[in-house]
Amino acid sequence: MLQAERSPHADPDSSALDIVVVGGCGHVGLPLALSFADAGLRVGVYDIDEAKIEEVKGGRMPFLESGADEMLTRILPTGRLQFSASADIAGRADVVILVIGTPIDEFMNPSVSLFERVVQDLAPELRSEALIVLRSTVYPGTTEYVAEQLATRGSRAEVVFCPERIAEGYALEEIRSLPQLIGAHSDTAFERAAALFGALDVEIIRTTPREAELAKLLTNTWRYMKFAIANQFFQIAHNADIDFGNVLHAVRHNYPRAKDLPGPGFAAGPCLLKDTMQLAAFSTDNFPMGHAAMLVNEGLPAYVIETLDRRRPLRGRTVGILGMAFKAESDDPRTSLSYKLRKLASFRGANVLCTDPYVHDPSFRTLEEVIRKSDVLIIAAPHNAYRDLELGDREVVDIWGATGTGIRL
Repeated sequence: MLQAERSPHADPDSSALDIVVVGGCGHVGLPLALSFADAGLRVGVYDIDEAKIEEVKGGRMPFLESGADEMLTRILPTGRLQFSASADIAGRADVVILVIGTPIDEFMNPSVSLFERVVQDLAPELRSEALIVLRSTVYPGTTEYVAEQLATRGSRAEVVFCPERIAEGYALEEIRSLPQLIGAHSDTAFERAAALFGALDVEIIRTTPREAELAKLLTNTWRYMKFAIANQFFQIAHNADIDFGNVLHAVRHNYPRAKDLPGPGFAAGPCLLKDTMQLAAFSTDNFPMGHAAMLVNEGLPAYVIETLDRRRPLRGRTVGILGMAFKAESDDPRTSLSYKLRKLASFRGANVLCTDPYVHDPSFRTLEEVIRKSDVLIIAAPHNAYRDLELGDREVVDIWGATGTGIRL
């Protein structure tokens, strides 16, 4: 990697680092930092959340990630992880990886305000001719925008887009097994980025920055749309009083052209809806299939509550929601549709009790209490803990089929 001049703001007594990960204690940044450190690199972890930094420095993962606890415990004594809540750590490395995405605003349009703030904070600290790697999903053109913003501040940094492609919970495995896209304009920037990810021994695919940005959006949107068609199929079958579980088995069993059709379920999380809406904005809102997918997926909680209320009014009844994370075996509640379920059931006058084995909230109840007190149980996140539960004759909604008794609504 290039050895360029140090930032005048960097601590002259601190040791040089191979890379610095900005947002390094988050769901994307921390597994990446661990992976590079495990490959032998000296990694700086920069995060403004000092509580998380102290937690990680103490050997505790701030979220669930398969294999991460063991890896963190093993790597910390090596000294290959260095932590800071100050932006000046960026001056200790030639490569800085930004793990921040493009949020959407109240109009479902992308906002670059977060990048503007980060660039403003980091630009004075960067080494001359640093390589800046954008890692999270961004709106097409963001890589060029960041490069221009840095240039206006006198930085000669090169910017590339190398998107993460992981699923939460499987990051450590997938970081080192899935092909890595590198969106770069210049050969020099590509070669530097390829050398970086070469430490992880992964296949490299070169594109332009905009091609990589679009590829990442298409990947997440395609997944979101597959969930939408599964949820629409489920509603069609349910409205016709047909057992969708049997239909789905008939469609997929030993039939390779349908093996990628998912089952129904609540499609949420921090990326899928956001990225589908970014793609819609990129198409100047000429993306009816994406908007239709949003209506189906975001409307599924309302479909469930409306069905229950029509069958027997929910007012005065107790509804138990099992699983508040956005997916199974996760402790991440971000944009989970379980909270939409809770709100809709409350609007109908129900007393709502919530539980989750991984998401901690003082208002949640134990699984045993929720089962005992509820008239209706909704499996909102199909955690393994909900398999083979003794639910008696209670009314159960399980569109995932997680309890082993078929898809139920």
